[in-house]
Amino acid sequence: MLIFAASDKGGTGRSVTSANLAYQRALTGDDVCYLDFDFGSPTASAVFDVPDAREAAEDRGLHSYLIGDVSEPGRIDVWADTEHRVLRNQPPGAGRLILMPGDLSGGEFATSEDSLHRCVDLLLRLNSEFDLIIVDLSAGRSYAVEMALAATARRELRGIDARWLIFHRWTRQHVEAAASLVFGRRGIVAAGVARGHDQETLRGAIRFVRGAVPDPASGLWSQVSPTQSAWMEKCDNELKQLASHHGVGYSQVLGIVPFEPVLQWREQLITDEDVLDSQIATMETWQALSDLAARLTDDKYWEEA
Repeated sequence: MLIFAASDKGGTGRSVTSANLAYQRALTGDDVCYLDFDFGSPTASAVFDVPDAREAAEDRGLHSYLIGDVSEPGRIDVWADTEHRVLRNQPPGAGRLILMPGDLSGGEFATSEDSLHRCVDLLLRLNSEFDLIIVDLSAGRSYAVEMALAATARRELRGIDARWLIFHRWTRQHVEAAASLVFGRRGIVAAGVARGHDQETLRGAIRFVRGAVPDPASGLWSQVSPTQSAWMEKCDNELKQLASHHGVGYSQVLGIVPFEPVLQWREQLITDEDVLDSQIATMETWQALSDLAARLTDDKYWEEA
Protein backbone atom coordinates (compact mmCIF):
# COMPACT_ATOMS: atom_id res chain seq x y z
CA MET A 1 0.00 0.00 0.00
CA LEU A 2 1.09 3.55 -0.76
CA ILE A 3 0.57 6.31 1.80
CA PHE A 4 1.17 9.88 0.63
CA ALA A 5 1.76 12.43 3.41
CA ALA A 6 0.91 15.99 2.40
CA SER A 7 0.31 19.19 4.34
CA ASP A 8 -1.21 22.60 3.85
CA LYS A 9 1.92 24.39 5.08
CA GLY A 10 5.29 23.67 6.62
CA GLY A 11 5.50 23.16 10.37
CA THR A 12 2.49 20.87 10.63
CA GLY A 13 4.48 17.91 11.97
CA ARG A 14 3.93 16.01 8.70
CA SER A 15 7.43 14.55 8.46
CA VAL A 16 7.98 13.72 12.11
CA THR A 17 4.51 12.20 12.49
CA SER A 18 4.63 10.14 9.30
CA ALA A 19 8.12 8.90 10.28
CA ASN A 20 6.70 7.81 13.63
CA LEU A 21 3.92 5.99 11.78
CA ALA A 22 6.52 4.15 9.69
CA TYR A 23 8.35 3.21 12.89
CA GLN A 24 5.16 2.03 14.58
CA ARG A 25 4.22 -0.17 11.63
CA ALA A 26 7.71 -1.66 11.47
CA LEU A 27 7.43 -2.56 15.16
CA THR A 28 4.31 -4.61 14.35
CA GLY A 29 6.27 -6.67 11.82
CA ASP A 30 5.57 -4.83 8.57
CA ASP A 31 8.36 -4.15 6.09
CA VAL A 32 8.19 -0.37 5.65
CA CYS A 33 9.91 1.97 3.21
CA TYR A 34 9.91 5.73 3.79
CA LEU A 35 10.51 7.98 0.77
CA ASP A 36 11.57 11.58 1.39
CA PHE A 37 9.87 13.41 -1.49
CA ASP A 38 10.22 16.76 0.26
CA PHE A 39 12.62 17.82 -2.47
CA GLY A 40 13.12 21.39 -1.30
CA SER A 41 13.83 20.53 2.34
CA PRO A 42 14.38 16.80 2.95
CA THR A 43 14.60 16.23 6.71
CA ALA A 44 13.70 12.57 7.25
CA SER A 45 17.31 11.60 7.98
CA ALA A 46 17.26 13.87 11.03
CA VAL A 47 13.99 12.34 12.25
CA PHE A 48 15.41 8.82 11.93
CA ASP A 49 18.78 10.06 13.27
CA VAL A 50 20.91 8.73 10.41
CA PRO A 51 23.10 11.79 9.57
CA ASP A 52 26.23 9.83 8.59
CA ALA A 53 24.28 7.52 6.31
CA ARG A 54 22.57 10.53 4.78
CA GLU A 55 25.92 12.11 3.97
CA ALA A 56 27.04 8.85 2.38
CA ALA A 57 23.90 8.81 0.22
CA GLU A 58 24.41 12.34 -1.13
CA ASP A 59 24.15 12.48 -4.92
CA ARG A 60 22.26 9.17 -4.80
CA GLY A 61 19.05 10.48 -3.26
CA LEU A 62 15.56 10.48 -4.70
CA HIS A 63 16.08 13.81 -6.42
CA SER A 64 19.11 12.44 -8.29
CA TYR A 65 17.20 9.30 -9.21
CA LEU A 66 14.08 11.06 -10.48
CA ILE A 67 16.01 13.47 -12.70
CA GLY A 68 18.03 10.57 -14.12
CA ASP A 69 21.46 11.19 -12.61
CA VAL A 70 21.58 7.73 -11.00
CA SER A 71 19.93 4.45 -11.92
CA GLU A 72 18.92 3.57 -8.36
CA PRO A 73 18.24 5.77 -5.31
CA GLY A 74 20.23 5.22 -2.16
CA ARG A 75 18.79 3.15 0.67
CA ILE A 76 19.41 3.48 4.40
CA ASP A 77 18.65 0.62 6.79
CA VAL A 78 17.41 2.59 9.80
CA TRP A 79 17.91 -0.24 12.30
CA ALA A 80 21.53 -0.71 11.19
CA ASP A 81 22.55 2.89 10.52
CA THR A 82 20.74 5.02 13.07
CA GLU A 83 22.70 6.83 15.77
CA HIS A 84 19.70 6.66 18.11
CA ARG A 85 20.83 4.23 20.81
CA VAL A 86 17.33 2.77 21.34
CA LEU A 87 16.91 1.96 17.65
CA ARG A 88 20.35 0.53 16.94
CA ASN A 89 19.21 -3.08 17.10
CA GLN A 90 16.14 -4.26 15.24
CA PRO A 91 13.59 -5.28 17.88
CA PRO A 92 12.48 -8.93 17.88
CA GLY A 93 9.58 -9.41 15.49
CA ALA A 94 10.03 -6.02 13.84
CA GLY A 95 10.00 -5.69 10.08
CA ARG A 96 12.47 -3.81 7.93
CA LEU A 97 12.57 -0.03 8.19
CA ILE A 98 14.20 1.50 5.11
CA LEU A 99 14.69 5.19 4.36
CA MET A 100 15.20 6.48 0.84
CA PRO A 101 16.56 9.98 1.50
CA GLY A 102 16.32 13.14 -0.53
CA ASP A 103 19.46 14.86 -1.77
CA LEU A 104 21.03 17.43 0.54
CA SER A 105 21.53 19.71 -2.45
CA GLY A 106 18.25 18.89 -4.14
CA GLY A 107 15.36 21.21 -4.86
CA GLU A 108 11.88 21.35 -6.35
CA PHE A 109 11.63 20.49 -10.04
CA ALA A 110 8.80 20.26 -12.54
CA THR A 111 7.48 16.82 -13.44
CA SER A 112 8.71 15.59 -16.80
CA GLU A 113 7.65 12.45 -18.63
CA ASP A 114 11.01 10.85 -17.82
CA SER A 115 10.86 11.66 -14.09
CA LEU A 116 7.26 10.47 -13.97
CA HIS A 117 8.24 7.16 -15.58
CA ARG A 118 11.01 6.69 -13.00
CA CYS A 119 8.61 7.50 -10.18
CA VAL A 120 6.03 4.95 -11.40
CA ASP A 121 8.70 2.30 -11.85
CA LEU A 122 10.09 2.90 -8.36
CA LEU A 123 6.69 2.74 -6.68
CA LEU A 124 5.81 -0.45 -8.53
CA ARG A 125 9.03 -2.16 -7.47
CA LEU A 126 8.77 -1.01 -3.87
CA ASN A 127 5.15 -2.15 -3.65
CA SER A 128 6.23 -5.67 -4.51
CA GLU A 129 8.95 -5.57 -1.86
CA PHE A 130 7.36 -3.77 1.11
CA ASP A 131 4.09 -4.00 2.99
CA LEU A 132 3.82 -0.23 3.33
CA ILE A 133 5.43 2.67 1.47
CA ILE A 134 5.11 6.12 3.05
CA VAL A 135 5.90 9.04 0.74
CA ASP A 136 6.61 12.34 2.50
CA LEU A 137 5.66 15.14 0.10
CA SER A 138 6.65 18.80 0.07
CA ALA A 139 4.21 21.19 1.73
CA GLY A 140 1.42 22.83 -0.23
CA ARG A 141 0.48 22.24 -3.84
CA SER A 142 4.07 21.33 -4.73
CA TYR A 143 5.76 19.61 -7.64
CA ALA A 144 6.07 16.55 -5.40
CA VAL A 145 2.29 16.46 -4.89
CA GLU A 146 1.81 16.92 -8.64
CA MET A 147 4.14 14.00 -9.35
CA ALA A 148 2.33 11.76 -6.87
CA LEU A 149 -1.05 12.56 -8.42
CA ALA A 150 0.25 12.00 -11.93
CA ALA A 151 1.98 8.73 -11.01
CA THR A 152 -1.02 7.21 -9.23
CA ALA A 153 -3.25 8.10 -12.18
CA ARG A 154 -1.14 5.94 -14.48
CA ARG A 155 -2.60 2.63 -15.57
CA GLU A 156 0.30 0.69 -14.03
CA LEU A 157 -0.51 1.93 -10.51
CA ARG A 158 -4.29 1.90 -10.62
CA GLY A 159 -4.47 -1.55 -9.05
CA ILE A 160 -2.39 -0.49 -6.05
CA ASP A 161 -4.16 0.94 -3.02
CA ALA A 162 -3.01 4.53 -2.54
CA ARG A 163 -4.16 6.69 0.37
CA TRP A 164 -3.53 10.32 1.28
CA LEU A 165 -2.95 11.88 4.68
CA ILE A 166 -3.32 15.65 4.92
CA PHE A 167 -1.60 17.04 8.00
CA HIS A 168 -2.60 20.34 9.56
CA ARG A 169 -2.29 22.09 12.87
CA TRP A 170 -5.37 22.83 14.93
CA THR A 171 -5.69 26.54 14.14
CA ARG A 172 -8.12 28.54 12.03
CA GLN A 173 -5.49 29.32 9.40
CA HIS A 174 -4.41 25.70 9.06
CA VAL A 175 -7.95 24.31 8.92
CA GLU A 176 -8.83 26.68 6.10
CA ALA A 177 -5.54 26.05 4.28
CA ALA A 178 -5.91 22.25 4.54
CA ALA A 179 -9.43 22.42 3.13
CA SER A 180 -8.20 24.59 0.26
CA LEU A 181 -5.26 22.26 -0.44
CA VAL A 182 -7.67 19.37 -0.93
CA PHE A 183 -10.94 20.88 -2.15
CA GLY A 184 -9.86 24.23 -3.62
CA ARG A 185 -10.12 25.15 -7.29
CA ARG A 186 -6.50 24.10 -7.79
CA GLY A 187 -6.44 21.58 -4.95
CA ILE A 188 -5.53 17.91 -4.85
CA VAL A 189 -8.97 16.64 -5.91
CA ALA A 190 -9.25 19.00 -8.88
CA ALA A 191 -5.66 18.33 -9.94
CA GLY A 192 -6.16 14.59 -9.58
CA VAL A 193 -9.30 14.62 -11.72
CA ALA A 194 -7.43 16.62 -14.37
CA ARG A 195 -4.79 13.88 -14.34
CA GLY A 196 -7.37 11.12 -14.80
CA HIS A 197 -8.39 10.17 -11.26
CA ASP A 198 -12.02 9.39 -10.48
CA GLN A 199 -13.22 12.19 -8.22
CA GLU A 200 -15.17 10.12 -5.70
CA THR A 201 -12.47 7.46 -5.45
CA LEU A 202 -9.80 10.08 -4.83
CA ARG A 203 -11.91 11.91 -2.25
CA GLY A 204 -12.48 8.61 -0.47
CA ALA A 205 -8.73 8.00 -0.30
CA ILE A 206 -8.06 11.26 1.60
CA ARG A 207 -8.14 11.67 5.36
CA PHE A 208 -6.93 14.46 7.62
CA VAL A 209 -4.57 14.31 10.59
CA ARG A 210 -4.80 17.06 13.18
CA GLY A 211 -1.45 17.74 14.79
CA ALA A 212 -0.33 19.56 17.94
CA VAL A 213 -3.87 19.58 19.32
CA PRO A 214 -3.98 20.84 22.93
CA ASP A 215 -6.37 18.94 25.19
CA PRO A 216 -7.64 21.36 27.85
CA ALA A 217 -8.45 18.38 30.10
CA SER A 218 -4.95 16.88 29.99
CA GLY A 219 -2.37 17.20 32.74
CA LEU A 220 -0.19 19.31 30.47
CA TRP A 221 -2.71 22.15 30.67
CA SER A 222 -4.02 21.48 34.18
CA GLN A 223 -2.26 24.52 35.64
CA VAL A 224 -3.89 27.12 33.40
CA SER A 225 -6.35 29.53 34.97
CA PRO A 226 -10.11 28.92 34.77
CA THR A 227 -10.36 31.84 32.35
CA GLN A 228 -7.70 30.34 30.05
CA SER A 229 -9.34 26.92 30.27
CA ALA A 230 -12.72 28.35 29.27
CA TRP A 231 -11.09 30.23 26.39
CA MET A 232 -9.37 27.05 25.16
CA GLU A 233 -12.66 25.14 25.23
CA LYS A 234 -14.32 27.93 23.27
CA CYS A 235 -11.56 27.96 20.64
CA ASP A 236 -11.71 24.18 20.31
CA ASN A 237 -15.47 24.23 19.74
CA GLU A 238 -15.18 27.04 17.19
CA LEU A 239 -12.50 25.11 15.30
CA LYS A 240 -14.66 21.99 15.23
CA GLN A 241 -17.48 24.01 13.66
CA LEU A 242 -15.10 25.58 11.15
CA ALA A 243 -13.63 22.20 10.18
CA SER A 244 -17.10 20.76 9.67
CA HIS A 245 -18.10 23.74 7.53
CA HIS A 246 -15.07 23.23 5.26
CA GLY A 247 -15.56 19.48 4.87
CA VAL A 248 -12.64 18.49 7.07
CA GLY A 249 -14.70 17.64 10.13
CA TYR A 250 -14.33 14.68 12.44
CA SER A 251 -15.76 12.08 10.03
CA GLN A 252 -12.87 12.86 7.66
CA VAL A 253 -10.18 12.74 10.36
CA LEU A 254 -8.05 9.61 10.60
CA GLY A 255 -6.37 10.65 13.84
CA ILE A 256 -5.45 13.42 16.23
CA VAL A 257 -1.95 13.87 17.62
CA PRO A 258 -1.92 15.81 20.90
CA PHE A 259 0.45 18.66 21.55
CA GLU A 260 3.66 16.91 22.59
CA PRO A 261 6.85 18.80 23.55
CA VAL A 262 9.06 15.92 22.38
CA LEU A 263 7.57 16.07 18.88
CA GLN A 264 7.73 19.86 18.85
CA TRP A 265 11.31 20.29 20.01
CA ARG A 266 13.20 17.08 19.39
CA GLU A 267 11.42 16.19 16.13
CA GLN A 268 12.48 12.54 16.20
CA LEU A 269 10.91 9.15 16.78
CA ILE A 270 9.15 8.61 20.08
CA THR A 271 10.17 5.27 21.56
CA ASP A 272 8.76 3.29 24.46
CA GLU A 273 11.81 4.41 26.47
CA ASP A 274 10.69 8.03 26.05
CA VAL A 275 7.32 7.09 27.49
CA LEU A 276 8.10 4.43 30.09
CA ASP A 277 11.69 5.05 31.24
CA SER A 278 12.64 8.71 30.87
CA GLN A 279 8.94 9.71 30.78
CA ILE A 280 9.67 12.75 28.65
CA ALA A 281 6.80 11.83 26.30
CA THR A 282 3.24 11.01 27.26
CA MET A 283 1.42 7.72 26.92
CA GLU A 284 -1.41 9.64 25.22
CA THR A 285 0.93 10.59 22.37
CA TRP A 286 2.32 7.06 22.04
CA GLN A 287 -1.24 5.67 21.91
CA ALA A 288 -2.35 8.31 19.39
CA LEU A 289 0.53 7.40 17.07
CA SER A 290 -0.11 3.68 17.52
CA ASP A 291 -3.81 4.10 16.74
CA LEU A 292 -3.10 6.26 13.71
CA ALA A 293 -0.56 3.74 12.39
CA ALA A 294 -3.10 0.92 12.70
CA ARG A 295 -5.80 2.94 10.93
CA LEU A 296 -3.62 3.47 7.85
CA THR A 297 -4.68 0.07 6.53
CA ASP A 298 -7.94 -0.50 8.44
CA ASP A 299 -10.66 -0.16 5.82
CA LYS A 300 -13.39 0.77 8.29
CA TYR A 301 -11.68 4.14 8.83
CA TRP A 302 -11.70 4.77 5.08
CA GLU A 303 -15.32 3.97 4.42
CA GLU A 304 -17.47 6.77 3.11
CA ALA A 305 -18.74 8.92 5.96
